[in-house]
Amino acid sequence: MLRAGSREMLKRAVSAVAVAAMVGLGAGAAQADNLADAMVGAYKTSGLLDQNRALLRAADEDVAIAVSGLRPVVDFILQAERDLTRTGNNSIRNGTIGTSTATAAVTMDWLLYNNGATKLSVEAAKETVLATRQQLVQVEQQVLLRAAAAYFGWLLQQDNVNLRLNNLKLLQEELRAAQDRFDVGEVTRTDVALAESQVAAARSSLAAASGALVSAQAEYQSAVGNLPSSLAGRPNLPAAPRSIDDAEAVALRNHPSLLAAQHQVKAAELTVQQVRASQGFALSTGLTLSRTDALNTSAYSDDATLDLTLSKRLYQGGGMNAQLRKTMASRDSTRGNLLTVQRDVIQNVNDAFVSLQSAQASLAASEEQVRAAQVAFDGIREEATLGARTTLDVLSAEQELLDAHTAVISARTDQEIAAYSLLSSQGLLTAERLKLGVEIYDPALYYNMAKTAPAQISKQSKDLDRVLKALGKN
Repeated sequence: MLRAGSREMLKRAVSAVAVAAMVGLGAGAAQADNLADAMVGAYKTSGLLDQNRALLRAADEDVAIAVSGLRPVVDFILQAERDLTRTGNNSIRNGTIGTSTATAAVTMDWLLYNNGATKLSVEAAKETVLATRQQLVQVEQQVLLRAAAAYFGWLLQQDNVNLRLNNLKLLQEELRAAQDRFDVGEVTRTDVALAESQVAAARSSLAAASGALVSAQAEYQSAVGNLPSSLAGRPNLPAAPRSIDDAEAVALRNHPSLLAAQHQVKAAELTVQQVRASQGFALSTGLTLSRTDALNTSAYSDDATLDLTLSKRLYQGGGMNAQLRKTMASRDSTRGNLLTVQRDVIQNVNDAFVSLQSAQASLAASEEQVRAAQVAFDGIREEATLGARTTLDVLSAEQELLDAHTAVISARTDQEIAAYSLLSSQGLLTAERLKLGVEIYDPALYYNMAKTAPAQISKQSKDLDRVLKALGKN
């Protein structure tokens, strides 16, 4: 018979399983989520994606800022002055004369030529935008891979709990059988104690598995943004490349980290050219229109000034050359980073490909182990009923069968996660390529509205304000 403490432990374990299945659910949350639902939820609710989309919009505005350097700068100035003058000599002090004036002016400065430095800064900003877009894609891959891992992790822990429950039931049957055989004198008290020990260990394992299931569900909610009543099961795995060489070729064409590094190199090279060009001659024009009124008289004056300036900085204490060398060093740094990223991409593809193959082989071996362990357990259990095997033999066989089943569910999860990790290592784990049922974020939409640096009073600028307001950022 089960002791009171043992019964309470089992009750707590089963309660933990029930809580794990129902935590965070509303009354209407009855539909199970599949893997696509999990990825869609992560895509819609990820704060990390929102953060990097905002960074992309900031990079888009850098293009607009660079473009504005090709346009005139117009300022309005309103200035009021009060002059006080005291006159007299050493013996006689006259009164103080005050003069008040007000000046309103409009000034315009327009850079006409600077060796193409401003245009080069525009092109560098565009390359930075392209690099930031690829960085956003890489973040998207991370978000979707985490959602997939959380989905399969929940399934793994759920299977583990079910396996431990079944194992506990089986061991309780063995305990009852050992007790019955002890009652008729077929076995000793030691056999009963062995069975009781295994049942207690099974309860402990069930409690641990239940806790792991709760943790897996919490990770799912964090990664996906919601907690459904259940999961729909395991999907078909994506097709794997035929060889490592094929996988590497795809990654070198598509991986967002590699594409981002390539655009960063181009931006750095353009920045070097821009700094060189900015050290040459610059031609600019200026226009000033002003009106000055004497506030205590009726006098006024209108002035208009137009100027054309050719300038070149000749010396800055070595600062100009230092700035050029700095940008060249930054360019060399991005070139080195490109080589590092390329090697990392290839290494990650190799690791993911090998992990998938290892998981597939492990799963096949584990399934064969289950088949053999099941045959052995059935045979030993039957022999024990005939007195040819001891209780210890049966319990050992049951433990081997449990270990084999555990290896199967672990290997299956490893295979599933490895399959999606391989997709990510090739740059293919995106909402668009997976054809998820979600509105795909268009990185060019905001850019196309902002790239021409529209004036504040223009319709395009007002459209940008509406976009920001819709995003909840304004």
